[in-house]
Amino acid sequence: MLTYEDEIGELTFDKKDETKGALQVLNWAFETYDKDAIVYACSFGIEGIVLIDLLTKVESSATVVFLNTHLHFQETYDVINSVKEKYPYLVIKLIEPELSVEEQANQYGEKLWERNPSLCCHLRKVDPLRKTLQNKYAWISGLRKEQSLTREHIQFINQDHQFKKIKICPIAHWTWKEIWRYAHNNHLPYNKLHDQGYPSIGCFPCTSPTCQEEDLRSGRWKGKDKLECGLHENVRRS
Repeated sequence: MLTYEDEIGELTFDKKDETKGALQVLNWAFETYDKDAIVYACSFGIEGIVLIDLLTKVESSATVVFLNTHLHFQETYDVINSVKEKYPYLVIKLIEPELSVEEQANQYGEKLWERNPSLCCHLRKVDPLRKTLQNKYAWISGLRKEQSLTREHIQFINQDHQFKKIKICPIAHWTWKEIWRYAHNNHLPYNKLHDQGYPSIGCFPCTSPTCQEEDLRSGRWKGKDKLECGLHENVRRS
């Protein structure tokens, strides 16, 4: 498996680089892998929109996948439509789970997300992404070190042992303020729920607004012993 260090060694970026190495990493990714062999799995939060803008500067017709659980806020679908209008060459694919919400209820009981949120995430997000990545070599993610303690170890290029792929995190070193500064300076569309106290936006049954002093992901699965949806487990440095 090709590793980041094999190709370009340790990456350092100029402090004057507004993208903090993101464009350099994306250029490396599309020089290393054919564009059909790499996808960006995006949740269309503000980090995702910033990363899409950076991505299109490198490959305007890159593929972006959205895990359509059918439990997302309408505002999320609204911003997807705005992104489609702004970046007409971008290939955006909505990835469907095997079971509809109704079929899942029939098989596992009503409101599985309340009783077993990890199983719900596995059925509606992890399995669909695994199938999407079957014929890919690498995938791009908008993870940032600052988001939570569970993500502070991520690097630009990671070996993803769960999906057995290379996982690329171009904005790993960005701060929340830098994300918003870039979005405003470049007039990017964004999910309006961010203006209502939702820094991290997932499925509506499992996402709550947060207080300013809380962790950026503290509104996800509030009151439950769960920190991640399952897409970002077992990720280590290449």
